[in-house]
Amino acid sequence: MTRIFNDPSDFAEEALAGFCDLHSDLVRQVPGGTVRRRRSARPKVAVLAGGGSGHYPAFAGLVGAGLADGAVVGNIFTSPSAQQAYSVAKAAENGAGVIFAYGNYAGDVMNFGMASERLAAEGIAVENVLVTDDIASAPPSESAKRRGIAGDFTVFKIMGAAAETGAGLADVVRLGRKANGLTRSIGSAFHGCTFPGAEAPLFTLDDRTMGLGLGIHGEPGLFDTELPPARELGQELVSRVLAETPPGAGRRIAVLLNGLGSTKHEELFVLWLAVAPLLREAGYTLVMPEVGELVTSLDMAGVSLTVTWLDEELEPLWTAPAETPAYRRGTAAAPAGDAAAEQTLDDDAGAGTFDAGPGSRAYADSCLAALGAARTALHDAEQRLGDLDAVAGDGDHGRGMVRGIDAAHAAAAAALARGAGAGSVLAAAGDAWADRAGGTSGVLWGAGLRALGEALGNEGAPGTEDLVAGVRSFAARIVELGGAEVGDKTMVDALVPFTESFALLASAGSPSAQAWAEAAAAAAAAAEGTAALRPRKGRARPLAEKSLGTPDPGATSLAMVFDVMGPHLASVRQPAGARA
Repeated sequence: MTRIFNDPSDFAEEALAGFCDLHSDLVRQVPGGTVRRRRSARPKVAVLAGGGSGHYPAFAGLVGAGLADGAVVGNIFTSPSAQQAYSVAKAAENGAGVIFAYGNYAGDVMNFGMASERLAAEGIAVENVLVTDDIASAPPSESAKRRGIAGDFTVFKIMGAAAETGAGLADVVRLGRKANGLTRSIGSAFHGCTFPGAEAPLFTLDDRTMGLGLGIHGEPGLFDTELPPARELGQELVSRVLAETPPGAGRRIAVLLNGLGSTKHEELFVLWLAVAPLLREAGYTLVMPEVGELVTSLDMAGVSLTVTWLDEELEPLWTAPAETPAYRRGTAAAPAGDAAAEQTLDDDAGAGTFDAGPGSRAYADSCLAALGAARTALHDAEQRLGDLDAVAGDGDHGRGMVRGIDAAHAAAAAALARGAGAGSVLAAAGDAWADRAGGTSGVLWGAGLRALGEALGNEGAPGTEDLVAGVRSFAARIVELGGAEVGDKTMVDALVPFTESFALLASAGSPSAQAWAEAAAAAAAAAEGTAALRPRKGRARPLAEKSLGTPDPGATSLAMVFDVMGPHLASVRQPAGARA
Protein backbone atom coordinates (compact mmCIF):
# COMPACT_ATOMS: atom_id res chain seq x y z
CA MET A 1 0.00 0.00 0.00
CA THR A 2 1.00 3.66 -0.30
CA ARG A 3 2.32 4.63 3.13
CA ILE A 4 4.09 7.97 2.67
CA PHE A 5 1.73 10.91 2.28
CA ASN A 6 0.34 13.94 4.07
CA ASP A 7 -3.20 14.79 3.02
CA PRO A 8 -4.17 12.04 0.53
CA SER A 9 -5.94 14.60 -1.65
CA ASP A 10 -2.61 16.44 -2.10
CA PHE A 11 -0.57 13.35 -2.94
CA ALA A 12 -0.41 13.83 -6.72
CA GLU A 13 0.49 17.52 -6.50
CA GLU A 14 3.17 16.93 -3.86
CA ALA A 15 4.65 14.01 -5.79
CA LEU A 16 4.91 16.14 -8.94
CA ALA A 17 6.49 19.02 -7.01
CA GLY A 18 9.06 16.70 -5.45
CA PHE A 19 9.84 15.14 -8.81
CA CYS A 20 10.38 18.54 -10.45
CA ASP A 21 12.59 19.72 -7.61
CA LEU A 22 14.74 16.60 -7.75
CA HIS A 23 15.16 16.75 -11.53
CA SER A 24 15.28 20.51 -11.93
CA ASP A 25 18.25 20.16 -14.31
CA LEU A 26 15.98 18.44 -16.85
CA VAL A 27 12.42 19.61 -16.16
CA ARG A 28 10.48 22.46 -14.64
CA GLN A 29 7.00 22.50 -13.17
CA VAL A 30 4.27 24.48 -14.92
CA PRO A 31 0.54 24.70 -14.17
CA GLY A 32 -0.88 21.29 -15.03
CA GLY A 33 2.35 19.32 -15.29
CA THR A 34 5.95 19.64 -16.35
CA VAL A 35 8.01 20.58 -19.43
CA ARG A 36 11.64 20.33 -20.45
CA ARG A 37 13.99 22.72 -18.72
CA ARG A 38 15.47 23.69 -22.10
CA ARG A 39 13.74 24.06 -25.41
CA SER A 40 15.15 23.79 -28.91
CA ALA A 41 16.60 26.96 -30.44
CA ARG A 42 14.76 26.11 -33.66
CA PRO A 43 11.04 25.47 -34.08
CA LYS A 44 10.20 21.93 -33.01
CA VAL A 45 7.05 19.87 -32.65
CA ALA A 46 6.17 19.49 -28.96
CA VAL A 47 5.12 15.95 -28.04
CA LEU A 48 3.08 16.05 -24.83
CA ALA A 49 2.37 12.81 -22.97
CA GLY A 50 -0.60 12.90 -20.66
CA GLY A 51 -2.78 11.07 -18.21
CA GLY A 52 -3.41 10.59 -14.53
CA SER A 53 -0.83 10.22 -11.78
CA GLY A 54 0.08 6.87 -10.27
CA HIS A 55 1.86 5.48 -13.34
CA TYR A 56 5.43 6.69 -12.81
CA PRO A 57 7.69 6.78 -14.78
CA ALA A 58 4.76 7.59 -17.06
CA PHE A 59 4.16 10.38 -17.67
CA ALA A 60 6.37 13.04 -16.12
CA GLY A 61 9.39 10.74 -15.93
CA LEU A 62 9.47 10.53 -19.73
CA VAL A 63 10.05 14.24 -20.35
CA GLY A 64 13.44 14.94 -21.89
CA ALA A 65 15.60 14.84 -25.00
CA GLY A 66 14.50 12.17 -27.46
CA LEU A 67 11.17 11.62 -25.80
CA ALA A 68 8.41 13.95 -24.55
CA ASP A 69 8.60 17.73 -24.45
CA GLY A 70 6.13 17.88 -21.58
CA ALA A 71 3.67 15.88 -19.53
CA VAL A 72 0.14 16.82 -18.54
CA VAL A 73 -0.45 15.28 -15.12
CA GLY A 74 -3.88 14.67 -13.61
CA ASN A 75 -4.83 13.38 -10.19
CA ILE A 76 -4.32 9.68 -9.39
CA PHE A 77 -5.84 7.57 -12.19
CA THR A 78 -7.81 10.62 -13.35
CA SER A 79 -7.48 12.43 -16.64
CA PRO A 80 -6.02 15.94 -16.50
CA SER A 81 -8.44 18.79 -17.04
CA ALA A 82 -8.69 20.74 -20.28
CA GLN A 83 -7.15 23.73 -18.48
CA GLN A 84 -4.15 21.66 -17.38
CA ALA A 85 -3.62 20.37 -20.92
CA TYR A 86 -3.90 23.88 -22.34
CA SER A 87 -1.44 25.32 -19.79
CA VAL A 88 1.23 22.69 -20.45
CA ALA A 89 0.80 23.05 -24.20
CA LYS A 90 1.26 26.81 -23.99
CA ALA A 91 4.44 26.33 -21.97
CA ALA A 92 5.89 23.69 -24.31
CA GLU A 93 4.83 25.02 -27.72
CA ASN A 94 7.89 26.01 -29.73
CA GLY A 95 6.68 27.26 -33.07
CA ALA A 96 5.91 23.96 -34.83
CA GLY A 97 2.71 22.84 -33.12
CA VAL A 98 1.87 20.43 -30.33
CA ILE A 99 0.68 16.81 -30.18
CA PHE A 100 -1.20 15.39 -27.21
CA ALA A 101 -0.46 11.67 -26.86
CA TYR A 102 -2.42 9.59 -24.35
CA GLY A 103 -4.28 6.38 -23.68
CA ASN A 104 -7.78 5.95 -25.05
CA TYR A 105 -9.94 6.82 -22.05
CA ALA A 106 -13.14 8.87 -22.23
CA GLY A 107 -12.01 11.58 -19.82
CA ASP A 108 -8.68 12.04 -21.58
CA VAL A 109 -10.35 12.19 -24.99
CA MET A 110 -12.78 14.86 -23.80
CA ASN A 111 -10.30 17.03 -21.93
CA PHE A 112 -7.47 16.89 -24.46
CA GLY A 113 -10.03 17.47 -27.19
CA MET A 114 -11.36 20.59 -25.48
CA ALA A 115 -7.83 21.88 -24.92
CA SER A 116 -7.08 21.25 -28.59
CA GLU A 117 -10.08 23.30 -29.66
CA ARG A 118 -8.89 26.20 -27.50
CA LEU A 119 -5.34 26.02 -28.87
CA ALA A 120 -6.54 25.81 -32.45
CA ALA A 121 -8.72 28.87 -31.92
CA GLU A 122 -5.54 30.74 -30.97
CA GLY A 123 -3.83 29.66 -34.17
CA ILE A 124 -1.64 26.92 -32.66
CA ALA A 125 -1.38 23.76 -34.76
CA VAL A 126 -2.47 20.83 -32.59
CA GLU A 127 -3.14 17.11 -33.04
CA ASN A 128 -4.03 14.14 -30.83
CA VAL A 129 -2.62 10.60 -30.96
CA LEU A 130 -4.51 7.96 -28.96
CA VAL A 131 -2.88 4.73 -27.80
CA THR A 132 -5.09 1.63 -28.11
CA ASP A 133 -2.75 -1.31 -27.47
CA ASP A 134 -4.65 -3.34 -24.84
CA ILE A 135 -5.96 -6.43 -26.65
CA ALA A 136 -8.01 -7.49 -23.61
CA SER A 137 -10.25 -4.41 -23.61
CA ALA A 138 -12.07 -4.97 -26.93
CA PRO A 139 -12.07 -7.48 -29.79
CA PRO A 140 -10.06 -6.79 -32.97
CA SER A 141 -13.24 -5.69 -34.73
CA GLU A 142 -13.52 -2.86 -32.20
CA SER A 143 -9.83 -2.02 -31.88
CA ALA A 144 -10.57 1.73 -31.84
CA LYS A 145 -12.32 1.21 -28.49
CA ARG A 146 -9.29 -0.39 -26.86
CA ARG A 147 -7.60 1.39 -23.99
CA GLY A 148 -3.95 2.34 -23.80
CA ILE A 149 -1.67 0.58 -21.32
CA ALA A 150 2.10 0.01 -21.48
CA GLY A 151 2.08 0.54 -25.25
CA ASP A 152 2.00 4.23 -24.31
CA PHE A 153 5.74 4.04 -23.79
CA THR A 154 6.73 2.67 -27.18
CA VAL A 155 4.41 5.05 -29.03
CA PHE A 156 5.69 8.04 -27.05
CA LYS A 157 9.30 6.97 -27.64
CA ILE A 158 8.86 6.75 -31.41
CA MET A 159 7.03 10.06 -31.61
CA GLY A 160 9.56 11.84 -29.41
CA ALA A 161 12.49 10.57 -31.46
CA ALA A 162 10.79 11.67 -34.68
CA ALA A 163 10.15 15.16 -33.34
CA GLU A 164 13.79 15.37 -32.19
CA THR A 165 14.95 14.82 -35.77
CA GLY A 166 12.97 17.87 -36.87
CA ALA A 167 10.04 16.01 -38.43
CA GLY A 168 6.94 18.13 -39.01
CA LEU A 169 3.66 17.87 -37.15
CA ALA A 170 1.89 15.72 -39.73
CA ASP A 171 4.80 13.30 -39.97
CA VAL A 172 5.14 12.87 -36.19
CA VAL A 173 1.39 12.21 -35.97
CA ARG A 174 1.58 9.70 -38.81
CA LEU A 175 4.48 7.85 -37.18
CA GLY A 176 2.75 7.81 -33.81
CA ARG A 177 -0.43 6.37 -35.26
CA LYS A 178 1.57 3.88 -37.28
CA ALA A 179 3.42 2.73 -34.15
CA ASN A 180 0.14 2.44 -32.28
CA GLY A 181 -1.34 0.32 -35.08
CA LEU A 182 1.61 -2.06 -34.78
CA THR A 183 1.57 -2.33 -30.96
CA ARG A 184 -0.19 -4.99 -28.88
CA SER A 185 -0.21 -5.50 -25.09
CA ILE A 186 -1.68 -7.89 -22.54
CA GLY A 187 -1.33 -7.71 -18.77
CA SER A 188 -1.98 -9.71 -15.64
CA ALA A 189 -2.49 -8.64 -12.03
CA PHE A 190 -1.67 -10.60 -8.89
CA HIS A 191 -2.88 -8.05 -6.33
CA GLY A 192 -4.75 -4.75 -6.45
CA CYS A 193 -3.29 -1.31 -5.84
CA THR A 194 -4.23 0.99 -2.96
CA PHE A 195 -4.82 4.75 -3.07
CA PRO A 196 -3.00 6.94 -0.53
CA GLY A 197 -5.13 6.97 2.60
CA ALA A 198 -7.37 4.11 1.46
CA GLU A 199 -7.93 1.24 3.86
CA ALA A 200 -8.20 -1.46 1.23
CA PRO A 201 -7.01 -2.10 -2.34
CA LEU A 202 -9.26 -1.35 -5.29
CA PHE A 203 -9.71 -5.06 -5.84
CA THR A 204 -8.47 -8.29 -4.30
CA LEU A 205 -7.58 -11.72 -5.62
CA ASP A 206 -7.38 -15.01 -3.83
CA ASP A 207 -3.92 -16.30 -3.01
CA ARG A 208 -2.18 -17.95 -5.97
CA THR A 209 -4.67 -16.34 -8.35
CA MET A 210 -4.18 -13.81 -11.14
CA GLY A 211 -6.53 -11.52 -13.06
CA LEU A 212 -5.83 -11.56 -16.78
CA GLY A 213 -6.41 -8.44 -18.86
CA LEU A 214 -5.99 -5.68 -16.30
CA GLY A 215 -5.86 -1.96 -17.03
CA ILE A 216 -3.30 0.47 -15.65
CA HIS A 217 -5.90 2.29 -13.56
CA GLY A 218 -6.38 -0.61 -11.21
CA GLU A 219 -9.26 -2.17 -13.10
CA PRO A 220 -9.47 -5.87 -12.28
CA GLY A 221 -8.83 -8.47 -14.95
CA LEU A 222 -11.37 -9.78 -17.41
CA PHE A 223 -11.29 -13.13 -15.61
CA ASP A 224 -9.43 -14.72 -12.73
CA THR A 225 -7.46 -17.92 -12.98
CA GLU A 226 -4.97 -19.93 -10.97
CA LEU A 227 -1.52 -18.34 -10.96
CA PRO A 228 0.68 -20.53 -13.20
CA PRO A 229 4.45 -21.05 -13.08
CA ALA A 230 6.49 -18.39 -14.88
CA ARG A 231 6.97 -20.51 -18.00
CA GLU A 232 3.21 -20.99 -18.36
CA LEU A 233 2.50 -17.32 -17.68
CA GLY A 234 5.01 -16.39 -20.36
CA GLN A 235 3.32 -18.78 -22.79
CA GLU A 236 -0.08 -17.25 -21.99
CA LEU A 237 1.10 -13.68 -22.59
CA VAL A 238 3.12 -14.43 -25.72
CA SER A 239 0.45 -16.56 -27.37
CA ARG A 240 -2.25 -13.93 -26.83
CA VAL A 241 -0.11 -11.09 -28.20
CA LEU A 242 1.14 -13.02 -31.22
CA ALA A 243 -2.40 -14.15 -32.00
CA GLU A 244 -3.01 -10.51 -32.92
CA THR A 245 0.03 -10.02 -35.15
CA PRO A 246 -0.78 -7.16 -37.55
CA PRO A 247 -1.17 -8.13 -41.20
CA GLY A 248 2.11 -7.82 -43.10
CA ALA A 249 4.14 -7.28 -39.93
CA GLY A 250 7.90 -7.71 -40.09
CA ARG A 251 10.15 -10.03 -38.12
CA ARG A 252 11.86 -7.41 -35.96
CA ILE A 253 10.08 -6.32 -32.79
CA ALA A 254 10.44 -3.98 -29.85
CA VAL A 255 9.48 -5.77 -26.64
CA LEU A 256 8.57 -4.32 -23.25
CA LEU A 257 8.10 -6.57 -20.22
CA ASN A 258 6.65 -4.10 -17.77
CA GLY A 259 6.24 -4.29 -14.00
CA LEU A 260 3.15 -2.62 -12.61
CA GLY A 261 4.42 -1.25 -9.31
CA SER A 262 5.45 -3.93 -6.84
CA THR A 263 6.71 -6.79 -8.99
CA LYS A 264 10.44 -7.15 -8.36
CA HIS A 265 12.92 -6.92 -11.18
CA GLU A 266 14.15 -10.39 -10.33
CA GLU A 267 10.64 -11.73 -10.96
CA LEU A 268 10.56 -9.94 -14.30
CA PHE A 269 13.92 -11.46 -15.22
CA VAL A 270 12.55 -14.94 -14.51
CA LEU A 271 9.52 -14.23 -16.66
CA TRP A 272 11.75 -12.82 -19.41
CA LEU A 273 13.54 -16.16 -19.49
CA ALA A 274 10.20 -17.65 -20.51
CA VAL A 275 9.07 -14.87 -22.86
CA ALA A 276 12.21 -14.22 -24.91
CA PRO A 277 12.79 -17.81 -26.17
CA LEU A 278 9.16 -18.07 -27.24
CA LEU A 279 9.42 -14.89 -29.30
CA ARG A 280 12.70 -16.02 -30.87
CA GLU A 281 11.29 -19.47 -31.64
CA ALA A 282 8.44 -17.70 -33.43
CA GLY A 283 11.05 -16.24 -35.77
CA TYR A 284 11.43 -12.76 -34.31
CA THR A 285 14.52 -10.64 -33.71
CA LEU A 286 14.22 -8.69 -30.47
CA VAL A 287 15.44 -5.11 -30.91
CA MET A 288 16.68 -3.40 -27.75
CA PRO A 289 14.04 -4.95 -25.44
CA GLU A 290 13.15 -3.30 -22.13
CA VAL A 291 12.45 -5.11 -18.86
CA GLY A 292 11.46 -2.98 -15.87
CA GLU A 293 8.89 -0.48 -14.68
CA LEU A 294 7.85 2.08 -17.29
CA VAL A 295 4.05 2.29 -16.98
CA THR A 296 2.93 1.33 -13.49
CA SER A 297 -0.27 1.33 -11.42
CA LEU A 298 0.70 2.62 -7.97
CA ASP A 299 1.63 -0.49 -5.94
CA MET A 300 -0.13 -3.08 -8.08
CA ALA A 301 1.52 -6.47 -8.30
CA GLY A 302 1.43 -7.49 -11.92
CA VAL A 303 3.10 -7.51 -15.32
CA SER A 304 2.31 -6.66 -18.92
CA LEU A 305 3.87 -7.69 -22.20
CA THR A 306 4.01 -5.23 -25.10
CA VAL A 307 5.20 -5.97 -28.63
CA THR A 308 5.66 -3.36 -31.36
CA TRP A 309 6.37 -4.68 -34.84
CA LEU A 310 9.11 -2.53 -36.37
CA ASP A 311 10.01 -1.62 -39.94
CA GLU A 312 12.84 0.36 -41.49
CA GLU A 313 11.06 3.61 -40.60
CA LEU A 314 10.16 2.85 -36.97
CA GLU A 315 13.25 0.92 -35.85
CA PRO A 316 15.70 3.87 -35.95
CA LEU A 317 13.25 5.89 -33.87
CA TRP A 318 12.87 3.09 -31.32
CA THR A 319 16.66 2.73 -30.96
CA ALA A 320 17.40 6.50 -30.98
CA PRO A 321 19.01 8.07 -27.89
CA ALA A 322 16.89 9.55 -25.12
CA GLU A 323 17.59 11.19 -21.80
CA THR A 324 14.81 11.78 -19.29
CA PRO A 325 14.67 11.61 -15.48
CA ALA A 326 13.45 8.00 -15.62
CA TYR A 327 14.77 6.64 -18.92
CA ARG A 328 18.12 6.85 -20.64
CA ARG A 329 19.25 5.20 -23.86
CA GLY A 330 22.56 6.07 -25.49
CA THR A 331 23.73 9.67 -25.41
CA ALA A 332 21.06 12.21 -26.22
CA ALA A 333 22.47 15.66 -26.77
CA ALA A 334 20.41 18.29 -24.99
CA PRO A 335 18.81 20.61 -27.53
CA ALA A 336 20.60 23.89 -27.96
CA GLY A 337 18.69 26.75 -26.46
CA ASP A 338 18.14 28.76 -23.35
CA ALA A 339 16.34 27.58 -20.27
CA ALA A 340 12.71 28.49 -20.69
CA ALA A 341 11.56 31.45 -18.68
CA GLU A 342 9.76 30.52 -15.50
CA GLN A 343 6.02 31.01 -15.57
CA THR A 344 4.17 32.59 -12.72
CA LEU A 345 0.53 32.21 -11.91
CA ASP A 346 -1.51 35.18 -10.84
CA ASP A 347 -4.18 33.71 -8.62
CA ASP A 348 -6.24 36.86 -9.07
CA ALA A 349 -6.07 36.80 -12.87
CA GLY A 350 -9.45 37.58 -14.26
CA ALA A 351 -10.74 38.74 -10.89
CA GLY A 352 -13.01 41.75 -11.02
CA THR A 353 -16.54 42.92 -10.54
CA PHE A 354 -19.60 41.46 -12.22
CA ASP A 355 -22.57 43.11 -13.89
CA ALA A 356 -25.64 41.42 -12.46
CA GLY A 357 -29.15 42.35 -11.44
CA PRO A 358 -30.21 42.23 -7.77
CA GLY A 359 -32.62 39.35 -8.37
CA SER A 360 -29.87 37.25 -9.93
CA ARG A 361 -27.47 38.08 -7.12
CA ALA A 362 -30.07 37.01 -4.59
CA TYR A 363 -30.59 33.72 -6.44
CA ALA A 364 -26.81 33.27 -6.56
CA ASP A 365 -26.98 32.82 -2.77
CA SER A 366 -29.31 29.87 -3.38
CA CYS A 367 -26.89 28.46 -5.95
CA LEU A 368 -24.05 28.60 -3.44
CA ALA A 369 -26.25 26.94 -0.81
CA ALA A 370 -27.10 24.21 -3.32
CA LEU A 371 -23.43 23.59 -3.98
CA GLY A 372 -22.80 23.50 -0.23
CA ALA A 373 -25.49 20.86 0.23
CA ALA A 374 -23.98 18.81 -2.59
CA ARG A 375 -20.56 19.18 -1.01
CA THR A 376 -21.77 17.73 2.29
CA ALA A 377 -23.58 14.86 0.59
CA LEU A 378 -20.62 13.92 -1.61
CA HIS A 379 -18.14 13.98 1.26
CA ASP A 380 -20.45 11.68 3.21
CA ALA A 381 -20.80 9.33 0.23
CA GLU A 382 -17.17 9.37 -1.00
CA GLN A 383 -16.31 5.86 0.14
CA ARG A 384 -19.57 4.35 -1.10
CA LEU A 385 -19.19 5.92 -4.52
CA GLY A 386 -15.61 4.70 -4.70
CA ASP A 387 -16.69 1.18 -3.80
CA LEU A 388 -19.36 1.21 -6.52
CA ASP A 389 -16.79 2.39 -9.05
CA ALA A 390 -14.23 -0.24 -8.02
CA VAL A 391 -16.53 -3.09 -9.00
CA ALA A 392 -15.85 -2.59 -12.70
CA GLY A 393 -13.78 0.60 -12.83
CA ASP A 394 -10.84 2.22 -11.13
CA GLY A 395 -12.49 3.24 -7.86
CA ASP A 396 -11.81 6.96 -8.15
CA HIS A 397 -15.35 8.29 -8.67
CA GLY A 398 -15.95 9.26 -5.04
CA ARG A 399 -12.64 11.05 -4.78
CA GLY A 400 -13.11 12.78 -8.11
CA MET A 401 -16.57 14.05 -7.16
CA VAL A 402 -15.27 15.36 -3.83
CA ARG A 403 -12.40 17.17 -5.52
CA GLY A 404 -14.81 18.63 -8.05
CA ILE A 405 -17.43 19.88 -5.61
CA ASP A 406 -14.81 21.32 -3.26
CA ALA A 407 -13.31 23.36 -6.08
CA ALA A 408 -16.74 24.32 -7.42
CA HIS A 409 -17.96 25.54 -4.05
CA ALA A 410 -14.84 27.58 -3.42
CA ALA A 411 -14.96 29.19 -6.88
CA ALA A 412 -18.67 29.95 -6.54
CA ALA A 413 -18.13 31.57 -3.14
CA ALA A 414 -15.32 33.72 -4.54
CA ALA A 415 -17.46 34.84 -7.49
CA LEU A 416 -20.42 35.59 -5.23
CA ALA A 417 -18.21 37.69 -2.96
CA ARG A 418 -17.27 39.80 -5.99
CA GLY A 419 -20.91 40.48 -6.82
CA ALA A 420 -21.57 37.78 -9.41
CA GLY A 421 -25.04 36.84 -10.46
CA ALA A 422 -26.36 33.28 -10.58
CA GLY A 423 -25.13 32.59 -14.11
CA SER A 424 -21.55 33.65 -13.37
CA VAL A 425 -21.52 31.82 -10.02
CA LEU A 426 -22.56 28.56 -11.69
CA ALA A 427 -20.15 29.06 -14.60
CA ALA A 428 -17.26 29.67 -12.20
CA ALA A 429 -18.26 26.55 -10.27
CA GLY A 430 -18.35 24.49 -13.45
CA ASP A 431 -14.95 25.67 -14.67
CA ALA A 432 -13.36 24.94 -11.30
CA TRP A 433 -15.02 21.51 -11.09
CA ALA A 434 -13.65 20.50 -14.49
CA ASP A 435 -10.19 21.83 -13.72
CA ARG A 436 -9.75 20.19 -10.33
CA ALA A 437 -11.66 16.94 -10.70
CA GLY A 438 -10.44 15.95 -14.16
CA GLY A 439 -11.66 12.66 -15.57
CA THR A 440 -14.87 12.02 -17.44
CA SER A 441 -17.22 13.00 -14.63
CA GLY A 442 -15.21 16.16 -13.98
CA VAL A 443 -15.43 17.49 -17.50
CA LEU A 444 -19.13 16.55 -17.77
CA TRP A 445 -20.16 18.14 -14.48
CA GLY A 446 -18.07 21.20 -15.27
CA ALA A 447 -19.59 21.62 -18.72
CA GLY A 448 -23.09 20.98 -17.37
CA LEU A 449 -22.86 23.58 -14.62
CA ARG A 450 -21.49 26.15 -17.05
CA ALA A 451 -24.35 25.44 -19.46
CA LEU A 452 -26.85 25.84 -16.61
CA GLY A 453 -25.28 29.16 -15.65
CA GLU A 454 -25.29 30.43 -19.21
CA ALA A 455 -28.97 29.53 -19.57
CA LEU A 456 -29.99 31.27 -16.32
CA GLY A 457 -27.89 34.37 -16.97
CA ASN A 458 -27.30 37.28 -14.62
CA GLU A 459 -30.27 39.56 -15.20
CA GLY A 460 -32.78 38.32 -12.65
CA ALA A 461 -33.95 35.44 -10.51
CA PRO A 462 -35.25 32.59 -12.67
CA GLY A 463 -38.85 31.54 -12.91
CA THR A 464 -39.99 27.98 -13.33
CA GLU A 465 -39.71 28.05 -17.13
CA ASP A 466 -36.23 29.50 -16.86
CA LEU A 467 -35.19 26.74 -14.49
CA VAL A 468 -36.60 24.10 -16.83
CA ALA A 469 -34.64 25.64 -19.71
CA GLY A 470 -31.50 25.66 -17.57
CA VAL A 471 -31.88 22.00 -16.64
CA ARG A 472 -32.42 21.15 -20.30
CA SER A 473 -29.21 23.01 -21.19
CA PHE A 474 -27.33 21.14 -18.44
CA ALA A 475 -28.52 17.79 -19.79
CA ALA A 476 -28.02 18.63 -23.46
CA ARG A 477 -24.42 19.70 -22.92
CA ILE A 478 -23.57 16.50 -21.04
CA VAL A 479 -25.23 14.24 -23.61
CA GLU A 480 -23.57 16.09 -26.47
CA LEU A 481 -20.13 16.01 -24.89
CA GLY A 482 -20.20 12.47 -23.49
CA GLY A 483 -22.06 10.82 -26.32
CA ALA A 484 -23.94 8.49 -23.98
CA GLU A 485 -27.58 7.44 -24.27
CA VAL A 486 -30.09 6.03 -21.83
CA GLY A 487 -29.20 2.37 -21.32
CA ASP A 488 -25.44 2.85 -21.61
CA LYS A 489 -25.12 2.68 -17.79
CA THR A 490 -23.81 6.19 -17.20
CA MET A 491 -24.95 9.32 -15.40
CA VAL A 492 -27.26 9.94 -18.38
CA ASP A 493 -29.51 7.14 -17.12
CA ALA A 494 -30.45 9.33 -14.14
CA LEU A 495 -30.08 12.70 -15.87
CA VAL A 496 -32.61 12.12 -18.65
CA PRO A 497 -35.43 10.87 -16.35
CA PHE A 498 -34.83 13.84 -14.06
CA THR A 499 -34.93 16.34 -16.92
CA GLU A 500 -38.01 14.87 -18.55
CA SER A 501 -39.89 14.51 -15.26
CA PHE A 502 -39.09 18.03 -14.11
CA ALA A 503 -40.12 19.57 -17.42
CA LEU A 504 -43.36 17.56 -17.58
CA LEU A 505 -44.41 18.31 -14.00
CA ALA A 506 -43.53 21.99 -14.29
CA SER A 507 -45.50 22.34 -17.53
CA ALA A 508 -48.47 20.74 -15.78
CA GLY A 509 -48.42 23.50 -13.18
CA SER A 510 -46.65 21.81 -10.27
CA PRO A 511 -44.73 24.23 -8.04
CA SER A 512 -41.01 24.20 -8.80
CA ALA A 513 -40.01 22.67 -5.48
CA GLN A 514 -42.56 19.86 -5.79
CA ALA A 515 -41.66 19.18 -9.43
CA TRP A 516 -37.96 19.08 -8.58
CA ALA A 517 -38.48 16.72 -5.63
CA GLU A 518 -40.55 14.29 -7.72
CA ALA A 519 -38.03 14.45 -10.57
CA ALA A 520 -35.19 13.77 -8.12
CA ALA A 521 -37.05 10.69 -6.89
CA ALA A 522 -37.38 9.52 -10.49
CA ALA A 523 -33.64 10.03 -10.99
CA ALA A 524 -32.85 8.03 -7.84
CA ALA A 525 -35.06 5.16 -9.00
CA ALA A 526 -33.44 5.23 -12.43
CA ALA A 527 -29.97 5.20 -10.85
CA GLU A 528 -30.87 2.11 -8.82
CA GLY A 529 -32.24 0.54 -11.99
CA THR A 530 -28.83 0.74 -13.67
CA ALA A 531 -27.81 -2.27 -11.58
CA ALA A 532 -29.52 -4.44 -14.17
CA LEU A 533 -27.61 -2.87 -17.08
CA ARG A 534 -24.34 -3.75 -18.74
CA PRO A 535 -22.10 -0.72 -19.37
CA ARG A 536 -21.63 0.28 -22.99
CA LYS A 537 -19.39 3.28 -22.37
CA GLY A 538 -16.21 4.10 -20.46
CA ARG A 539 -13.73 2.00 -18.52
CA ALA A 540 -16.38 -0.33 -17.15
CA ARG A 541 -17.40 -1.53 -20.62
CA PRO A 542 -14.77 -4.32 -20.88
CA LEU A 543 -15.91 -5.60 -17.47
CA ALA A 544 -19.61 -5.57 -18.21
CA GLU A 545 -20.38 -8.85 -16.46
CA LYS A 546 -18.70 -7.72 -13.24
CA SER A 547 -20.89 -4.60 -13.28
CA LEU A 548 -24.17 -6.51 -13.29
CA GLY A 549 -25.98 -6.09 -9.99
CA THR A 550 -24.20 -2.84 -9.08
CA PRO A 551 -25.72 0.60 -9.78
CA ASP A 552 -23.69 2.97 -11.92
CA PRO A 553 -21.67 5.33 -9.68
CA GLY A 554 -22.15 8.31 -12.01
CA ALA A 555 -25.91 7.92 -12.09
CA THR A 556 -25.96 7.39 -8.32
CA SER A 557 -23.97 10.53 -7.55
CA LEU A 558 -26.02 12.64 -9.98
CA ALA A 559 -29.29 11.57 -8.38
CA MET A 560 -27.84 12.29 -4.95
CA VAL A 561 -26.62 15.75 -5.92
CA PHE A 562 -29.87 16.76 -7.62
CA ASP A 563 -31.85 15.58 -4.57
CA VAL A 564 -30.01 17.82 -2.11
CA MET A 565 -29.75 20.78 -4.48
CA GLY A 566 -33.50 20.91 -5.05
CA PRO A 567 -34.60 22.79 -1.92
CA HIS A 568 -32.23 25.60 -2.90
CA LEU A 569 -32.34 25.75 -6.71
CA ALA A 570 -36.10 25.20 -6.91
CA SER A 571 -36.98 27.90 -4.39
CA VAL A 572 -38.47 29.98 -7.22
CA ARG A 573 -41.18 32.43 -6.13
CA GLN A 574 -41.88 34.27 -9.37
CA PRO A 575 -44.49 33.17 -11.86
CA ALA A 576 -43.18 31.06 -14.72
CA GLY A 577 -40.77 33.02 -16.86
CA ALA A 578 -40.61 36.01 -14.52
CA ARG A 579 -37.40 37.97 -14.28
CA ALA A 580 -36.81 40.41 -11.45
